[in-house]
Parts: sequence; C-alpha cells; structure tokens
Amino acid sequence: MRKRAEKPEWVRVVEEFEASGLTQREFAGRRGLRLSTVQSWVYRRRRQERTEAEPPVRLIPVQVSRAPGLEVVMLEVIGAAGARVRFAPGTDVDYVARLVAALERTAC
Repeated sequence: MRKRAEKPEWVRVVEEFEASGLTQREFAGRRGLRLSTVQSWVYRRRRQERTEAEPPVRLIPVQVSRAPGLEVVMLEVIGAAGARVRFAPGTDVDYVARLVAALERTAC
C-alpha cells in the first residue's frame, strides 16, 4: 500500500494526467493508482481552477417597473365570419388557428 500523497504532489499528478491525453482509467492503471482517487483529485483541481477564475458575484438591489406610457402589444386575428381573437406575441400559433377555426364554425 502506498503512502497517502500530499496536496502539492496531487496537483502535479493531476496536471500530468491532463497533459497525458489518457482517460482517467488508463492513467490510474499506468500509475498504479485507484481510479476513484484520480477522479476525486481531478474533480477537486478543476473546481479549484473554476473558483479562482470566476470573479466574485456582486449583487445589487433592483426595482422592476413598467415604463410609463408603454402598452402591452397584442396581436389580432379576424376570421372570415368575423371571429376576432387577440393574443400576446409568442402564443402558440397552432392553438390560435384551432381557436379561430372553432369560433368560425360556431358563428355560422
């Protein structure tokens, strides 16, 4: 049984793994290491690199409000028999078509 490696040694081992082009399983087998140990240290090292690369998040309070004078834009479809349907942009057009068709059938 090998002695437990210190962190600086494992940082070096992970860097060697990443430069090797091998899978974690292949690398662990060639080095005589447990796969789970290699996976754990690779995960820790990558997490540490992400943390160091990301700037700290700074949250500021905001207040969301509607701009004065702006109305909600609505679209409108008027069927041949006079059925009128208003709907918001982004509404499922198949649904609107079925609705207009159903209203047109009932208007006749």
